[in-house]
Amino acid sequence: MRVSYVGMISQDVSIKPGVIKIVLKSDAKALDEVVVTAMGISREKKALGYAVQDVKSDQLTQAANSNLAGALQGKVSGLDVKPSSGMPGASSQITIRGARSFSGDNTPLYVIDGMPVTSTPDVSTDIQNNGSVSGADFANRAVDIDPNDIESINILKGQAASALYGIRASNGVIIITTKSGKGLEKGKPQVSFSSNVSFDVVGRLPEFQKTYAQGSGGVFSTTSGTSWGPKISELPNDATYGGNTDNEYTQKFGKQQGKYYVPQRAAAGLDPWATPQAYDNAKDFFDTGITWSNSLNVAQMLDKSSYSISLGNTHQDGIISSTGMDRYNVKVSADTKLTNNWSSGFTANYITTSIDKAVTSGNGLLRTVYAAPP
Repeated sequence: MRVSYVGMISQDVSIKPGVIKIVLKSDAKALDEVVVTAMGISREKKALGYAVQDVKSDQLTQAANSNLAGALQGKVSGLDVKPSSGMPGASSQITIRGARSFSGDNTPLYVIDGMPVTSTPDVSTDIQNNGSVSGADFANRAVDIDPNDIESINILKGQAASALYGIRASNGVIIITTKSGKGLEKGKPQVSFSSNVSFDVVGRLPEFQKTYAQGSGGVFSTTSGTSWGPKISELPNDATYGGNTDNEYTQKFGKQQGKYYVPQRAAAGLDPWATPQAYDNAKDFFDTGITWSNSLNVAQMLDKSSYSISLGNTHQDGIISSTGMDRYNVKVSADTKLTNNWSSGFTANYITTSIDKAVTSGNGLLRTVYAAPP
């Protein structure tokens, strides 16, 4: 029988007749957990006087999420992640312990390897103030970070925890530590490669009527945008557009059983006779989205120095045709110990992200797709 308890090491115990006495050993490692607080300073979690939570790299990459905000979702208590949509490169609103302002910015400050990075987009979409395009979603900086290159994330929630970064950290701090050669065993370079693929499908669509054709007042019209025409099953008997009756189309082209004449198809040089049927426009409009993500890391620990080189690529095709994202990440970091009390190092990042999105809101494509007659 296996016995376990919170804060204790699980043990296998053999059961024998008589009195049973089980003594579990304390899991001391859980009490000595080390977290990064600020400027790369590591401290014991139990010694801190404010709230802090950490997320390790293996937790971030479990669901093959290409977006940092999506990778954090559901992994930290008090962290609320609200994606704007399921589109590639869509922005996400992240708040720690709720909103602090009704009208101001509530997003936390990102600190990547000691470098503060604002999380708000570079371009405003407020059409009333600067005439920007309406319905456009600009990604925030979280989309540039490759979750595969992250070693750990520490979330600082309290005012005391974020005091070092000033007013920018009033909404909390997300401290990101990327992979480096520190902590590795001295020896040969360690090479790690990860590749994952994920698929996106539409989870739920509205229910559409598939009984009545386009038109109004029960009369069929090929140019109408409403669906108040005759029943689709009765279209083959519609004399206006051929059908099974004696009219100008059947006299010219012959009677087509169960079909009707479509002038638009004739104008396009296609077979003008069509069999009336209902189409699932919304379902046919969406594709299956696919995301490929590859990451390569080479790290080595030398006598007094360490280095790490990371390469990453993410290619994403959205559920809407012609939408997607391509991201390339290159990071080089090195550190050397000059004396017992002095060390020096550098980190260089190059990130390029290209995103193709569909316009949303009142100018969006779905406004046409959902309203299209069946």
